[in-house]
Amino acid sequence: MANIKTFGERLIRNLEKVIVGKRQPIERIVVGLLCQGHILIEDVPGVGKTVLARSLAKSLGCSFNRLQFTPDMLPSDVTGVSIYNQAKQAFEFRPGPLFAQVVLVDEINRATPKTQAALLEAMEERQVTVDGATHPLPRPFMVLATQNPIEYEGTFPLPEAQLDRFLLRVRIGYPAPADEIEILDRQQLHHPIETLKPVIKLAELLEAMDTIKRVFVSPSIKKYVVNLINHTRQHQDVYLGASPRGSLGLYRTGQALAALDGRDFVLPDDIKELAVPVLAHRVIVGPAARLRELSAERIVSEIVETLAVPGGDYEEPAEK
Repeated sequence: MANIKTFGERLIRNLEKVIVGKRQPIERIVVGLLCQGHILIEDVPGVGKTVLARSLAKSLGCSFNRLQFTPDMLPSDVTGVSIYNQAKQAFEFRPGPLFAQVVLVDEINRATPKTQAALLEAMEERQVTVDGATHPLPRPFMVLATQNPIEYEGTFPLPEAQLDRFLLRVRIGYPAPADEIEILDRQQLHHPIETLKPVIKLAELLEAMDTIKRVFVSPSIKKYVVNLINHTRQHQDVYLGASPRGSLGLYRTGQALAALDGRDFVLPDDIKELAVPVLAHRVIVGPAARLRELSAERIVSEIVETLAVPGGDYEEPAEK
């Protein structure tokens, strides 16, 4: 997996020319890219969410579109619309901004649920159906959606079905003081994104996406993944636990993280590192727990800390 490690380092270094001091969020974006998944970036305004998405598209040399979600946006503004061509006496499909390889959906929780739902088919099946006709989306296809914290006014919380289609939820956070000074220095004369060049070819990206699927996952690691998922479903403070899509997401992201580290096998530490970003947004906390201000992130973290980590000869304990 040395080629995947080299691939990841090239891409991460290029992104770090623009995004300063945020190695972990960038690495998780790359993990999502290799897994052909979609990313939900949840954070306050101004920390670089939009710039990160644009930098990723530039680094890959992929087509890029940006959607600014607002309460008055319609589903056809996202997917496209059929328009009658008088010369041909037939309807023609005009693709919407969703038809790009990297799509930034800015402030996804400001659109109405009807418009949010327009993304569901595209994110899961990589296609869009308009007026009974199905239109395939390009490959690769990745949605990076940004979201303001729910407590902000004028937002519509994402439904469970929408959240479940995001492979990872990532938070960027404020930069450290030294990093913020470096940001000021880098942007004194021009923005670094203006000079950003592609460092990955499309063929390399598609090959890397296929390669990570061959990373070995031992039976004990698979049991560990399923145990984590089951504990989210059985937890007394959880109303709705992670779905099987969460199991697949944790399994696949573990493979990608191992490959980026140059390994051809998954370790328990890979699963532990990714459990919160992969599972927390899929877990719905019960009403009583919300009153106690108990978050899904904390619940998943506690499960990870208390659940036995598999060893080389790990066996499922017998039921008493």
